[in-house]
Amino acid sequence: MWNAFVDGIKRLRFGLALLLAVGAILLLLDLKSRKRSGNSPENSIKRIAIIQHASIKAMDDGRIGLLEKLQSRGYSDGKNVNLRILNAEGDIGTANAIAKEAVSGAFDLIITLSTPSLQTVATANRSASQTPHVFGLVTDPYAAGVGIDSADHSKHPPYMTGFGSMQPVEPMLRTIKTMRPETRRIGLVWNPAESNSFAQTKLAQELCPSLSLELIEGSAENSAAVQESINSVISRGVDAIWISGDITVSAASGTVIRAANNAGIPVFCSLPSAVLQGSTLDLGADYVSIGRNLGDLAADILDGKNPADVPVENRTDEILLFNEVALGKLKERWTLTPEIRQKANGWITEKETSIPAHLMPAK
Repeated sequence: MWNAFVDGIKRLRFGLALLLAVGAILLLLDLKSRKRSGNSPENSIKRIAIIQHASIKAMDDGRIGLLEKLQSRGYSDGKNVNLRILNAEGDIGTANAIAKEAVSGAFDLIITLSTPSLQTVATANRSASQTPHVFGLVTDPYAAGVGIDSADHSKHPPYMTGFGSMQPVEPMLRTIKTMRPETRRIGLVWNPAESNSFAQTKLAQELCPSLSLELIEGSAENSAAVQESINSVISRGVDAIWISGDITVSAASGTVIRAANNAGIPVFCSLPSAVLQGSTLDLGADYVSIGRNLGDLAADILDGKNPADVPVENRTDEILLFNEVALGKLKERWTLTPEIRQKANGWITEKETSIPAHLMPAK
């Protein structure tokens, strides 16, 4: 009987040990599952990719506004988010490589700044991870070929949303005519490969006849080609130069402004603040403000809002700047009307430079 009792105790101990072992295995599996589902402390940090197409001030300003708003909404790099900023520097091959990396599943949210960045990421994301994607600084998202319905802005890929910011093309053309009613020929260099630039150019082409204007166009497939193209446009007897929101040309805006200044003709720019480089007047979007709007949307998505529930709408906060010093160096008389002066958000005169602080270059 004693031996039977001992055998029973041994069997009981073995059973308890087996139960403890199984329990330990289940606990380990549960911890691994929690890590995969993001409940562990190390996975509570969101990974965000911020992608811009080139180093131009408009995109840099948009990124500044974006980061400011994320910070104010409680998303701090190194604390509860890990931010990675990726820049294609205007190269489409690099942009495609960046997009492929971004949609590999390494990020919880992708934020793109510019039309090319929207297009490359949207194309790559469609057949990959379908990572949540927020975009901004896009002229015409409905014509970008990324699946956004131009009639019903609530129809778009469910993992992607953002804002459009069409440049104020008509107000710019009307301002040019107001400053010199005799104006007939406006020169424009643009890159036909950019859908954002195409949208603005097409709108200008449609508007010019009603304003007794002719658009004299030159093309530039890259920034290196801008010099030759702007010289060609100026040689055709234009009264003024317009720099649209074209990324390729904006990256070489200094080249355009110098050529026009040498010819004694004004430059009107849709990307403030080119007046600091010598343009005559800037009328376009306030990209820091647009970046802040984008930051708010990105924070909403990080807070749990579904991108599918956010319609893609246009938001363009306009800003007007003038350069009276540049005006005085022109071969023809151009006038800043009282209305333009009243609407201006900033200016450069012989006596002062008064430009909104967020548009000034970083020191």
